[in-house]
Amino acid sequence: MTTTKISFRAWILVLAFGISAQATAQEEEAAAGGAAAGGAAAAPAVESPWSGSVSLGYLGTSGNTDTQNMSGSFEVGYAKGKWAHLLSGNAIGATDQGDPTAENYGLAWKSERFLTDPNSVFLQLDYRKDRFSGFPEQFSQTVGYARQLIDTSNHNLRGEIGGGARQSQHADGENINDAIVRGALLYKWQISETAEFNQELVVEAGQENTYVMSLSEIKASIIGNLALVASYQIKHNTDVPDLTENTDTFTALSLEFAF
Repeated sequence: MTTTKISFRAWILVLAFGISAQATAQEEEAAAGGAAAGGAAAAPAVESPWSGSVSLGYLGTSGNTDTQNMSGSFEVGYAKGKWAHLLSGNAIGATDQGDPTAENYGLAWKSERFLTDPNSVFLQLDYRKDRFSGFPEQFSQTVGYARQLIDTSNHNLRGEIGGGARQSQHADGENINDAIVRGALLYKWQISETAEFNQELVVEAGQENTYVMSLSEIKASIIGNLALVASYQIKHNTDVPDLTENTDTFTALSLEFAF
C-alpha cells in the first residue's frame, strides 16, 4: 500500500475521533445547563467515564528449536450520557529460527449512540494488516444498528447489523473496493466473581470476499485488576490466491491489566 493511502486511513480515524468527541461534548454541555437550571442541589459522585485494558503475552523456546511468539492488545473507552467510544488495537508476531512466520496488526474505532433501551446505532472503522494472509491489508467502514438481546447478571448477548464499504489489498497486488454487509454477535458469560467467558463473531460479506473472525477467550482474575487470559482466534477469507490458506488461527496466553 502507498504512504498516501495509509495516511488517508489515519486521517479517517482522526476525523472520526473529532466528530465523536464534539458530539459528546455538546450533549454534556446541554446536560450541564439543564442541571444548573434545575437548582443548586449537590451532585452525587460520578464514576470516571474512562476505562480500558492492556494485555501482553510471550512464549519462547530455545535448544533444538528457536522460536518466539508475542501478542499484545489494548482498549481505551469513553462513555458518558448517550454516547460511547472505543479505540482498540492488537498485534501478533512469531519467528522460527529468526525467520518471521506471523505478523498481524489491527486497529479499530467505534462510536455508538444509545437510543431507547436496548437499541443503539454505531459507526465502526476496522483496519487489519496481516503479512502472511491472502489479504495483506483490509480497511472497512460500516454504520449499523445494535440491540441488546440478553442482559442478565450472568449472561449478556448483543447483536449488530450494518453495511458500508471495504478497501482491500489482495496478495497478488490487486486493490479491491467492495460494498459490504456486516453482522456481529458478542456474548459474555460471567462464570463467577473472578472468571468470565467471552465470545465474539464478526462477518463482513462482500461480492469479492467474505471475511469471518471468531474470538473465544476465558479470563480469570489473579489479583486486583490483573487477570490471566487464554484466547483462541480464527480469521477466514473466502477468496485467497492459490497455495494460500483460507483460515488462520491464533492461540494466546497473556496477562491483562484493566483500568
